[in-house]
Amino acid sequence: MLGKLLFRYLWRYKWLLAGVLVFQFAAALAALYLPSLNADIIDKGVANGDTAFIVRTGLVMLAVSLGQIVASIIATACAARSAMATGRDIRRDVFEKVSSFSEREVSQFGAGSLITRNTNDVQQLQMLAMMGATMLVQAPMLAIGGVIMAVRQDVGLSWIIGVSVPVLLVLAGLIISRMVPLFRTYQSKLDAVNRVMREQLTGVRVVRAFVRERIEEERFRGANDDIMLVGRRVGSLFVLMFPLIMLVLNVTIVAVVWFGGVEVNEGRVEIGTLFAFMQYVGQILGGVMMAAFMTIMIPRAAVSADRIGEVLGVTSSLQRPDAAVAELPTPGEVVLDDVSFTYPGADEPVIQGIGFHAAPGETVAIVGSTGAGKTTLINLIPRLFDVTDGSVRVGGVDVREADLEALWAGIGLVPQRPFLFNGTIASNLRFGREDATDDELWEALAIAQAADFVREKPHGLDEPIAQGGTNVSGGQRQRLAIARAIVSRPDVLIFDDSFSALDLTTDARLRQALWRELPGVTKIVVAQRVSTITDADRIVVLEGGRMAGLGTHDELLASSATYREIVDSQLGAKA
Repeated sequence: MLGKLLFRYLWRYKWLLAGVLVFQFAAALAALYLPSLNADIIDKGVANGDTAFIVRTGLVMLAVSLGQIVASIIATACAARSAMATGRDIRRDVFEKVSSFSEREVSQFGAGSLITRNTNDVQQLQMLAMMGATMLVQAPMLAIGGVIMAVRQDVGLSWIIGVSVPVLLVLAGLIISRMVPLFRTYQSKLDAVNRVMREQLTGVRVVRAFVRERIEEERFRGANDDIMLVGRRVGSLFVLMFPLIMLVLNVTIVAVVWFGGVEVNEGRVEIGTLFAFMQYVGQILGGVMMAAFMTIMIPRAAVSADRIGEVLGVTSSLQRPDAAVAELPTPGEVVLDDVSFTYPGADEPVIQGIGFHAAPGETVAIVGSTGAGKTTLINLIPRLFDVTDGSVRVGGVDVREADLEALWAGIGLVPQRPFLFNGTIASNLRFGREDATDDELWEALAIAQAADFVREKPHGLDEPIAQGGTNVSGGQRQRLAIARAIVSRPDVLIFDDSFSALDLTTDARLRQALWRELPGVTKIVVAQRVSTITDADRIVVLEGGRMAGLGTHDELLASSATYREIVDSQLGAKA
């Protein structure tokens, strides 16, 4: 997966990579040429007292060194541009893929894990692309070219290279083989830390309300200690690797000096040649060290690539139809025909055999006990899930055949737990329709019974809103969410228990305004309070995921024992 993923994205920047190859090749050639020039200065210039030769060769060395520096800088710049662009592209594709997920896929991975995969995991691939492009030519050229140049300098000492390089490779291989499972564990522990942190931040009010700060601190400390222990084991291997590499390097240099000194003493090798051989040995082992460093990064990047590949490889359950219907012939009409839905892996359906019809402008209410399947049912209308049996038609078109943008544009959803985005009141209201005017925003706020408290804010529509709407009350947040849905001018408004945080007076005024100001909009209302839905055109009663009644308030009082029980529990038998 690692090679496939990097090739797929890096190939888009092949011209930058070509620049990396060319200039890294030039820098490596310069590095291999310098020791030979150094040997000539010592053996020919210094030994013969030829100052002119020393100056000429020294100037050549200076020019070669400057060329090496320039080539390295250009190669690094090209590598950085290609690696950063690759990281940007992967993050964009992962984000777009996640944006296409249904609730099912998001729950499968978990929000914390998806965030980690699009940040930390992509960063690992980005770093590998950067270092790999930088060392792609230099490491093998220094290693292979260094061996060739060293043997040319002195064949008698080449056995030292034949011993030191395999030893170095074996040591690096043993350590790296132990790192692979640790890197995989580290990423999963990082997911756990992000998950705990996210839960504690989003649920801070609940944590404090139940005086769970100390327990949550212990839970985070446990996750934090787990990742620390894994990180420490990885660090221990890093700490072990580089001293071993330096030990092999230093022992090799000592061997070269020892055995080379004998050859110099016997007149078989000149001093300059011995110094050049030592430099080539350093370059060879330096190339091997670069390769070892790359192999250290590869296991972690491979784990990250697998995790990213899992996200990119998932086929969303919300498949867009090949010939999507963009025009809905009967806007506002909602029909559920014998609908059933079963969560993946579940033995029994959550809802089964549900059917009702809502004509444009009608109000259909859905009531039932906790866990009856009310929220699941309404999530099928905007196609947040796909039905497992039956069909859902909106505007006269099966939602599985409709263009998703056209479908969603005609539906305004107010979820059970309304979420506001970081910004202002105006930016949140314009979330569904960016071209809405201030007058339209105030009109929507008035219908949602939110205009008064917005006017009381110091900045009015420009009042800042914190992420999640944590700086406004639950009732205010709910009313702003309702106003946001109204601003989008939908044909169908869906309220998932959206009036629960409102007092009875505000609830009544809001419903009267909705019914009066939006007579042509179809309203699907999930409610716990019977007083909210007594005037609905049709009421769907759910019990255990099945329909226990369908009709008006008066009809259900006469025909549905389940509905009478709900009414009696709230309003008393006289209702």
